[in-house]
Amino acid sequence: MAELLIKNGIVFDPINGVKGEKMDICIKDGKVVESVSSEARVIDASGCIVMPGGVDAHTHVAGGKVNAGRLLRPEDGRKGLEPRTGVCRACSGYSVPNTFATGYRYAKMGYTFLMEPAMPPLKARHMHEELMDTPIVDKAGMPLLDNNWMTLQYAKSGDVEKLAAYIAWMINATKGYGVKIVNPGGTEAWGWRKNCGLEDPVPYFDVTPAEIIKALAEANERLSLPHSIHLHANRLGQPGNYETTLKTYDLVKGTKPSRKRQVMHATHVQFHSYGGTNWGNFESKADEIAKYVDQHEHVTIDLGAVMLGDTTTMTADGPMEYNLYLLTGRKWTNCDVELETGSGITPFLYSGKVAVNTIQWAIGMELALLVKDPWKVVLTTDHPNGGPFITYPILISLLMSRKRREEVMKEVHSVINERALLPTIERELDWYEVAVMTRGTPAKILGLHEHGKGHLGVGADADVAIYEISPEETDAGKIQKALLNAKYTIKGGEVVVKDGEVVAVPEGRTFYVDVRYEDEAVWKEMLSDLEKMFKEYYTVSLANYPVQDDYVPKPYVIKAGAAE
Repeated sequence: MAELLIKNGIVFDPINGVKGEKMDICIKDGKVVESVSSEARVIDASGCIVMPGGVDAHTHVAGGKVNAGRLLRPEDGRKGLEPRTGVCRACSGYSVPNTFATGYRYAKMGYTFLMEPAMPPLKARHMHEELMDTPIVDKAGMPLLDNNWMTLQYAKSGDVEKLAAYIAWMINATKGYGVKIVNPGGTEAWGWRKNCGLEDPVPYFDVTPAEIIKALAEANERLSLPHSIHLHANRLGQPGNYETTLKTYDLVKGTKPSRKRQVMHATHVQFHSYGGTNWGNFESKADEIAKYVDQHEHVTIDLGAVMLGDTTTMTADGPMEYNLYLLTGRKWTNCDVELETGSGITPFLYSGKVAVNTIQWAIGMELALLVKDPWKVVLTTDHPNGGPFITYPILISLLMSRKRREEVMKEVHSVINERALLPTIERELDWYEVAVMTRGTPAKILGLHEHGKGHLGVGADADVAIYEISPEETDAGKIQKALLNAKYTIKGGEVVVKDGEVVAVPEGRTFYVDVRYEDEAVWKEMLSDLEKMFKEYYTVSLANYPVQDDYVPKPYVIKAGAAE
């Protein structure tokens, strides 16, 4: 592969402590190196901002749920139409774009890694097929283990060793990356048209969500996985749920981490930061969440920020989606994945004329601005639930410009001045903090910084984003424009975007974890339980369940427990 020299750029590389320094980046054989020869291709980045490729730690871009969303919303598929070019395949969709559009649009924004955090294990093959069909970017997926019958049984019995063995088997079987938890116990309860609060027993299993979370966290640390548990807490989207959120964070406060990272990553926290007792007195409690996050090292968060406009909501939190359908009257679908999980999907319009939507919009930004330590916060919209990922440049411009926030606040519902905190916040993020929240933090939270992601140090993957904007620029419109269409995006040393246009479409890699459970006796007992479960309840055989290597033709395998 040809050598490449990026000269004169203003570099923001938080993991390596680089805060807007004019410096050169040398690339050879897909990696960042100390120097290159005089024959290297030169990109002059004078007057431009240079960052590592973006890392999205939580985005729903592939799998059965996403594909069902495309089928449910043909009207969304008619948006964002782009014809085939000599380089790119045809694109369609806005909130649920097709696989090609997903890869191209992320690359245009300078992103090079995506984490799909909701993989039903039984449907893992389909998810890997879609990831394989998503061009340019590297990616990974997390199996859902929250409402799985074996998880429920082991959590009830307190057998964390068997649970750890089962997690190891499941991550290997699905070629997954980590442990995802969604509304623990609640999705199983939804099979009986019920839901679960944190201390409510799951029907027919007599185990509480709190017990499930604690057991999965402890098992995760025994396996020393690169990422902590990835938690979508109970009571998402309900007024007053911030109290459940804080109690949930406390559940793992005493759990000892096996690696230098958090013990729990809490997802789309905007949806879990609600005060009030009903929709009439609904209010922001982002300040309470931010205070907790700043005071504790065991938890990190991503925003799940709401962006005003139409989108498609989709989650394994089936009862929540049904409640949303009852609120809106829009079309809705739900599916159950035997013994494992489920999902619901419904379209949604976040309107600035609606009081509740206005407060939701404010909360996402409040969390980013109120948490003092940007190394604990990841910028997301929980794509597509809070809004499509292509709205990231709008979100960032709002976080960087109080003036733009004030302009929008004049147009939204006046309730924002009574039950939200945003009008009182003066803080504006700078480029370094943006780089932390979109590169450094997500890479470290996921454990990817040890594997070349999220930084530009020697040995890192040569994933680079170059934005045609000066660090001194404060105009929100110019910030948004620059971030939407990168001057250059370089993936693995290859220029894939130039002047906002895709010029090359290499296949990205799929990252997954190879994890081994060492206690042979416990392993055999777990396998016996597993064989019985498949024989008595599953409609597929155990032998046909694991994902074959053919479904991951470009793998990057991480050994669990490897030295940091």
